[in-house]
Amino acid sequence: MAATGRTRDVRGPTGLVVFAGVMMVLVGFLNFFYGLAAIVNDEVVVVGGHGALIADLTTWGWITLILAVILVLTGFGLFVGAEWARFVGVVIVALNAVEQVWIFPAAPLWAFIVILLDVFIIYNLTARWSEPV
Repeated sequence: MAATGRTRDVRGPTGLVVFAGVMMVLVGFLNFFYGLAAIVNDEVVVVGGHGALIADLTTWGWITLILAVILVLTGFGLFVGAEWARFVGVVIVALNAVEQVWIFPAAPLWAFIVILLDVFIIYNLTARWSEPV
């Protein structure tokens, strides 16, 4: 059968965006379980940190849980090549980084690692913004 002269211009997500999506899903799942632990028993989350928290750990847990669900859904949106997912991803990951400052006195190593991962995800989402997802 002869091939037609048409070509498909459909492209999948690029490597950086796929990596950012994987990292968003990973951070989202980790945040989900950490937020759930803070909601169920906030004494599990406190590692012996000192300093002032803006609010209690149960409130932080709920916010972390909600952000985690949005992170995972946005990560899956990046996998399927949704254009909206890149912008939403940058905003949600930036909010997640700011939200980690809230828990920094209680779990500094965890917060520091998540903030580094968030910065890395933002870089991967914005490095080649002009390319389609």
